[in-house]
Amino acid sequence: MFGMSFSEILVIAVIAVLVLGPDKLPSAMVQIAKFLKMFKKGINDAKSTFDQEMKIAELKEDAQKYKESITQSAQSVRKKLTFEELDEIKKSASDVTESIQNVVSDTKKTVENIQNPTNLVKDAILNDKKEA
Repeated sequence: MFGMSFSEILVIAVIAVLVLGPDKLPSAMVQIAKFLKMFKKGINDAKSTFDQEMKIAELKEDAQKYKESITQSAQSVRKKLTFEELDEIKKSASDVTESIQNVVSDTKKTVENIQNPTNLVKDAILNDKKEA
């Protein structure tokens, strides 16, 4: 008990009897026992409170990790959606650009044919020769 041998405890008991006397010794022992009981109870309460606080801290850390994970997932989904939307817009823009270029080239050919009708006749003759 408390790292003391029986002989050391016996020496302390003899000194206590000599100092306190046989009248006050029982009440002093009761007081010491009450003090040790309160001290032990206080230590156990502090330990349980500390354990509870540690559990709460661990739960807070886990909650923070889950929150960060969810936030990162939401951001990646937003980025993915944004990139998909941009790809659709790019595709639509390239389709529109291609159709505009086709219209412009057809218009240029029509304007050239109007300005120079001999090319139209030439093309018709060449097409007839190819078919024949």
